[in-house]
Amino acid sequence: MTLAPWLQPAYGQAVNAFLAGRLGHAQLLQGPERLGKLDLAQALAARLLCQRGDAALPACGACTGCRRLAQGSHGDFRQIGIELNEKTGKLKTAIGVDQIRDMSEWLTLTAQLGGPRVVLIETAHRLNPQAANALLKTLEEPMPGRYLILVTDQPKALPATIRSRCQRLEIGLPARNEALAWLATQGIRGEHAAQLLALAGGNPGLAADWGEAGLALYQSVRDDLAACVKNQAGVSETVRRWLDDADAERRLLFAAQVAYGLGRTWALAAAPSPKTPLAMGRLQEWIDGLNRLRLSLSQPLRHDLSLAGLLVEWRQLLQDSR
Repeated sequence: MTLAPWLQPAYGQAVNAFLAGRLGHAQLLQGPERLGKLDLAQALAARLLCQRGDAALPACGACTGCRRLAQGSHGDFRQIGIELNEKTGKLKTAIGVDQIRDMSEWLTLTAQLGGPRVVLIETAHRLNPQAANALLKTLEEPMPGRYLILVTDQPKALPATIRSRCQRLEIGLPARNEALAWLATQGIRGEHAAQLLALAGGNPGLAADWGEAGLALYQSVRDDLAACVKNQAGVSETVRRWLDDADAERRLLFAAQVAYGLGRTWALAAAPSPKTPLAMGRLQEWIDGLNRLRLSLSQPLRHDLSLAGLLVEWRQLLQDSR
């Protein structure tokens, strides 16, 4: 696995700490979504389980441990995430307590290959309260040769008691030139790359994930919001189309981006309107409401009512700001 360049410093830091005997039993990999944190966690797990004795950084890929990990049959590695609900055929909304209790018991068993045992918990912020409490008990009683790697893009959603018991590896956005260079390796170049990177707020992982379809969807969201203000589209129809879309979360994210862009336009206006300060406050409240809705989409709530209210507020906000 070749890590993106912005991940390599954190990887080197963690592996050097491991080789020096200073790596904590729990690592918290945190940072914006789609930046490759899961890739980093898997690469770190591979290095911890590699049986090679020298100090070279990457896992060797050839020892018994590396081969078994690549085959998905390593008895000393577990990866925990959101499971499938067998009754509904859909993913559950949270990591459950039974998953964590089973993991904790598994950690107490003798390692099959005589080395460390490693658990990777992806989307750790999706632990339900009971699971978080069970994990905390495990973190409070660390065992030699047992490592937990938690991955999250919402660290504040984790209890402070869990965060405080982990060594943190913060993954930040790379410099623009580095991001554009990496996008070029993904086949995204020139003005197209610059537009996508700007739309993604400087996040190259998001930009690559969105691609050409992302630009088209963003324009569609802009058009919908403009039509809403001009009363050219019904709120209920827009709500239905957005929430029924498999990309509903992305539509809401793009709507927030449209609002951010509007705020920048207001702030940089040569002759700002006397209404601007009040409108800016309302705009930020609207963005906050939109983000709360986006983060709650996996919960069984009346999202249609929330979005309808936000679209009505958007229309009123722009009409009042004129």
